[in-house]
Amino acid sequence: MSKRTIADLDPAGKRVLIRVDFNVPLRDGVVTDDRRVRMALPTIQSVLDRGGSCVLMSHLGRPSGNGYESAYSLAPAAKCLEGLLGRPVTMAKDSVGESARALCGALAPGGVVLLENLRFHAEEKKGDDGFANQLAQLADAYCNDAFGACHREHASMYSVPKTMKSAGKPAVLGFLVEKEVRYLDGVMSAPDRPFVAVLGGAKVSDKIKVIDRLLTVCDQVLIGGAMAYTFSLAQGGAVGDSLVEPDKTELALQLIERGGDKLVLPSDTVCCDRFPKSAEDVASAEVKTVPAGQVPDGFEGLDIGPESAARYAQLVREASTVIWNGPMGVFEVPPFDAGTKAVAEALAAGSGTSIVGGGDSAAAIAQMGLDDRVTHVSTGGGASLEMLEGKRFATVDVLDDA
Repeated sequence: MSKRTIADLDPAGKRVLIRVDFNVPLRDGVVTDDRRVRMALPTIQSVLDRGGSCVLMSHLGRPSGNGYESAYSLAPAAKCLEGLLGRPVTMAKDSVGESARALCGALAPGGVVLLENLRFHAEEKKGDDGFANQLAQLADAYCNDAFGACHREHASMYSVPKTMKSAGKPAVLGFLVEKEVRYLDGVMSAPDRPFVAVLGGAKVSDKIKVIDRLLTVCDQVLIGGAMAYTFSLAQGGAVGDSLVEPDKTELALQLIERGGDKLVLPSDTVCCDRFPKSAEDVASAEVKTVPAGQVPDGFEGLDIGPESAARYAQLVREASTVIWNGPMGVFEVPPFDAGTKAVAEALAAGSGTSIVGGGDSAAAIAQMGLDDRVTHVSTGGGASLEMLEGKRFATVDVLDDA
């Protein structure tokens, strides 16, 4: 996938409309995890350093689409970005309209404007051409640096670059999206072997297409998380009160048959007589380790067991390429973080290419302080899954070819 990037664009004297992903967690009006903002800095800084100005646009959360909602304002993200950039960031009152046009029109080289939440307008998610046309008029060039939204053909992701290109304006990739595509698409095309995938999460149904494709290209696919209990149930095992998908057992059996020795399931399970909300809650609960498929009634499987964790860690350490998407258990509450921690530490200790596929996996490895010891941590959970499935993104295809 060869596309022009922001490095190929001369931004001097131009306004560059950059679609960023500032869908960040907030508490009391403050950004609690600035990783997505930090990941956008190289692209933004590149434009500013070369004499351009930036008009940034993003979504945040899921507002109703009927206008401004203070809980979903991007103002905290503007403040966060201002601190990281060390220069003023002007917050627009809206993403379109006269005030937005005036702010952007007055931008001098080195200036930065952040438009208000795109999803305050229902037209954003609808991919509305009229809304896209208003956004397209705000700048001289377009840049997609929002990998977390690349699988969604919303107005700012698809209609805007299409409109700008029809007007003869450049439309390029940002450094972050270029990096994501290079790692995720590249590793699936020509991985160094052994190639191991580690998949967790709650539902087999969420990852069926990913498992299917990975079984065709990986040497081994390791299964953890709650979806392991659906596989246990499919094999006639006891799962107690564990989270399962009874209607997906036939699908699980098909995957087991198709995967053969490639598909690796847990051999043991850590379970508890309740779902714990905190470490204090665990202290008064009964926790036990049992063979896979032998979870007692009244107990819920919450993590892969120590035998499985040790085996998975060894396979990960010995791999030349590893993709990890989805935690092995309820990593937020010890001791049910042990399986996830074993995989994360093995990933960090390995010498091969290690890619963490966003979402809860990214949160887990960051929580453990190991995110700087892996090759790449994706910023897009859903987008990374769809890329691993082999899907093409119209939001990337629409951009200028190199």
